[in-house]
Amino acid sequence: MRKTSSTMVAIVLALLSVGIVMLASTSTVKGSASFGDPHYFLKRQLVWLFISLVAAVIFVRFDYHWWQKMAVPLTIVTAVLLVMVFIPKMGLKVGGSHRWLRLGFLSFQPSEFAKFASIIAMSSWMVQAGRKVMNVKEGFIYPLCGLGVILCLIMLEPDFGTTLLIGAVSMLIMFAGGTRLSYLFAGGLLGLCGFILAVMRDPIRLKRILSFLWPDQFSAGAYHLMQSKIAFELGGLFGKGLGNSLQKHLYLPEAHTDFILAIIGEELGFIATLIVVLLFTGFLICGMIITFKAPDPFGRLVAFGITMMISLQAAINIGVVTGCLPTKGLPLPFISYGGSSLLMAAIGVCVLLNIAQHAGEDHADDHTRIIKDNAHVF
Repeated sequence: MRKTSSTMVAIVLALLSVGIVMLASTSTVKGSASFGDPHYFLKRQLVWLFISLVAAVIFVRFDYHWWQKMAVPLTIVTAVLLVMVFIPKMGLKVGGSHRWLRLGFLSFQPSEFAKFASIIAMSSWMVQAGRKVMNVKEGFIYPLCGLGVILCLIMLEPDFGTTLLIGAVSMLIMFAGGTRLSYLFAGGLLGLCGFILAVMRDPIRLKRILSFLWPDQFSAGAYHLMQSKIAFELGGLFGKGLGNSLQKHLYLPEAHTDFILAIIGEELGFIATLIVVLLFTGFLICGMIITFKAPDPFGRLVAFGITMMISLQAAINIGVVTGCLPTKGLPLPFISYGGSSLLMAAIGVCVLLNIAQHAGEDHADDHTRIIKDNAHVF
């Protein structure tokens, strides 16, 4: 497992390096225009990077079983934080959305914390329920009720992308934990209907869906996608050179956050874009190896959830930027600007690494219930 852990660390460091370099390039115009400082966003991201590295050093040493004991407190804290974003002078409203809490000159997004907390809570519940997860109450109704509270609060911000992501990953954890597929299908269908109804009642999100389905008829809502495609076309195979992007000059909105991959394509070309995709593919493979080698059910579900959360978010972002999916406000993990996203992703990786450390006979302990299957041959 050392080789897998080392490979994952190398992949994450490579993605972080790409993120800092590209943020230094993409955010200068936006920083100058909005704050009179071309390095405004870079400075804040570096602060969050330092915080994330400190957190990484601390949390990688935490026995991951400790998180199982913290499942209920984490869920309660998450709900409280999600409510606090609506409180005046505490929550920060940007672009019509209540998604941030003020932390001095920095801001924190509780929905990022909710991603991690939902993985811990769902994994803990599935392990605690044991064989009862085959029953409709223990395996479906109870966990979905708890999850529903968190998802409703995130939906009210509103943050449809994060709601969909947390819901999808939680359902995957339930499936891996033993919930019947028929229950998940019914729940997924019900959730999808509710999600569609919420989108239809939101003019901005509805416009995004319509512009994705019929870009010629709703071209105004497809502006982001059009500019993103132009960026990739301008970049070609090898790019225009680092710092030479045209689209970052306020032609492509959110060039330093959700659409930073398009600027990578424009400045560094298709080859660099493909390398980024391959790095995330490598992360997925390493995460699944750790999942299969996890020493106990809780470790396996948590490793699976973290791997899916980061990999699926990356896949959705790449799909949006390339026009394969409707526009959603999900950043590219480790690369896009966003301190709370960076911090929680770093903590998630540290939990994965700690699970990998336990994936061996030498690390067995009294509270680790070893899984006996084909993936565990010592």
